[in-house]
Amino acid sequence: MNIPYMHTSSSSLSRRTFLRGLGVSLALPALDCMTPTFARTAETNVPRRMLAIVNNIGVLPKHFFPQGIGRNYEASSLLSLLAAHREEFTIISGLSHPGVTSGHSTDNCFLTSARGAFKAGFRNTISLDQFASEKLGQVTRFPSFNLGVNIEKANRSLSWTRDGVLLPAEDSAPALFQKMFVQGDAAAVKQQLHRLEERGSILDTLRDEANRFNRNLGQADKARLDQYFTSVREVEQRLAAAREWELRPLPKATQAPPAAIQEGKYFFEKFELMLDMAQLAFESDSTRIVTLMLDAFWTPIFKLAGQPDTTESYHGLSHHGQNEKKLHQLEAADRQHMAVLNKLFGILASKREGGERLLDRTMVLYGSNMGEANIHDNTNLPIILAGGGFKHGQHLAFNRDHNTPLSNLFVTMLHRLGVQVDAFGSSTGSLTGLQQT
Repeated sequence: MNIPYMHTSSSSLSRRTFLRGLGVSLALPALDCMTPTFARTAETNVPRRMLAIVNNIGVLPKHFFPQGIGRNYEASSLLSLLAAHREEFTIISGLSHPGVTSGHSTDNCFLTSARGAFKAGFRNTISLDQFASEKLGQVTRFPSFNLGVNIEKANRSLSWTRDGVLLPAEDSAPALFQKMFVQGDAAAVKQQLHRLEERGSILDTLRDEANRFNRNLGQADKARLDQYFTSVREVEQRLAAAREWELRPLPKATQAPPAAIQEGKYFFEKFELMLDMAQLAFESDSTRIVTLMLDAFWTPIFKLAGQPDTTESYHGLSHHGQNEKKLHQLEAADRQHMAVLNKLFGILASKREGGERLLDRTMVLYGSNMGEANIHDNTNLPIILAGGGFKHGQHLAFNRDHNTPLSNLFVTMLHRLGVQVDAFGSSTGSLTGLQQT
């Protein structure tokens, strides 16, 4: 395979530089050599990113919301699992979308705030991610990624067009990986996929070119590139492990089969893998906007870490009616959500880009359209905002009886992305209390 040599010694490289092979391309992370020497001390186009994660069942409110307000709040049992990153996130209570009160179907309106969700004549509006990508323009290879876990793709999505049309979520990590890195016509893609199966890694395919490229870099750029290549390999290894399980024969049953347990039982494993993909997309600057719907409503009996599988579907558990057995399983699931977030915050904080942590350039929004799923309540939504260069470590508490529009937070997030607007959705302004560092 003839691979073009990439000269790096005398001039800066484009921010969109790729290592390329036949049918495969690997976007490079931000390196010092991609910025002209005279501009390195005053870079104006700092990449700002957004990751919005929505769990459409929500969490148990009494275990989530803290006591007290401001910086001296007392962490709840769930928030205590994020203690290592307390200064990296803000808890926000007293938010909801006015007029969005149709129970579980409001997940489709979480990023739109369109009133009257799915009543007669309802038409959704543009979602936050699509609005932001429109305003930012084509600054990356992909304007946005809309991802899902166990998602009912035909009926659920966080991403909606300006005309209120659903954009189907990508729920396959291998398909997303191929979309990001395997390019070309059908024959080239087929050939490259075969080569990857034989050699096991895109990095192996591009090894010679990567080595030549690496020789011309400074120490800081080499460290950054090694960090990025490690991320790529880790994702490839996880994808390979998942594929091995798919190929293993099922054991022979010794008794009558129970109710079908679909692949959806690996809810949290799929959640983590999709976050790995989002991280890789940010590191490569393939996109700067990612949404991820965790379709717990559509999740069957599922696996809990260190415990037996749940006794019923996620949705079934959410209507607990104060049943202690169901509450115990829901609390365990909520704790696992926090553990995944804790890991995510740590990974993003450990990655460097342009002298900053990736977390400082990435807003991570975690929340739900459900304030209390047991009674189909869509007010007082659980909201965590992490990273993004804000001053965190606080609990912002708004009126729980007369909620502040969640879209006020969206306006603030748009401003941080560099989109200067006065309003979005049902907003009445920006959110007070959030300050930039």
